[in-house]
Amino acid sequence: MKKIIIAVFLVSVIGFAGFAQATSNYAGTGIDAAKIGIDSAQQMLKEISVSKFEDAGFWIAAMPSDQGIVAVRRLPGAPAGRKPIKDEEVVGIKEADKYVLGVRVNFYKRGFNSITVSPVRPLPIEGITKTISVWVVGRNYNHTLKMMIEDFMGRKQELTVGKLNFMGWKRLTVAVPPSVIQTEYHYTNQMGIKFLGFKIDFDPMESYGSYYIYFDDLRAVTDLFPEVQRDSDDMSDGW
Repeated sequence: MKKIIIAVFLVSVIGFAGFAQATSNYAGTGIDAAKIGIDSAQQMLKEISVSKFEDAGFWIAAMPSDQGIVAVRRLPGAPAGRKPIKDEEVVGIKEADKYVLGVRVNFYKRGFNSITVSPVRPLPIEGITKTISVWVVGRNYNHTLKMMIEDFMGRKQELTVGKLNFMGWKRLTVAVPPSVIQTEYHYTNQMGIKFLGFKIDFDPMESYGSYYIYFDDLRAVTDLFPEVQRDSDDMSDGW
């Protein structure tokens, strides 16, 4: 029994010494040996502004003509819980941010109606997008908000953000799934997705009368590491 205990003790001592030696081999390199294989991937996650909705003329709302009428308007206001982007404050970026985008829908009849609210041209998002968020005013309806995007291959997709069954301003966030292709390893100078707009699918039990919704502060959390590490003398393939 004593021999077994001594053998286990010796194995433990040797293992600890080996670990200490491995750790010392990385001394001064800034590498934590205990984390090798766990977080070796490089990332540079940044929160960036996609649109502040300051110009209503940049947005177009559309709805089938047999379902109702939709209109957009710029209105003064802002969510009280909105916080500035830290990097913009550090750099000193100051943009006008006094307005929100209002959308009004007048339904002709109940049904499985829907509208889209889109920019006049797609909004590209640099890097590899992880999440997209927007501040929305809900009116406690059971409607569904979606975001429309275009992946690296030019394929259009819809991301379901969630229900609009809440009151007042609320920040809604959706994750971009790995199935959305955002890069191609042959072309490191081309990556990212494009934001195509919003889509609202109306609950047929509540699609009557008038409906109002407001948007502000569209942001994205994106990985800019590939953008920063790109060679400055690399050639562009867009000719």
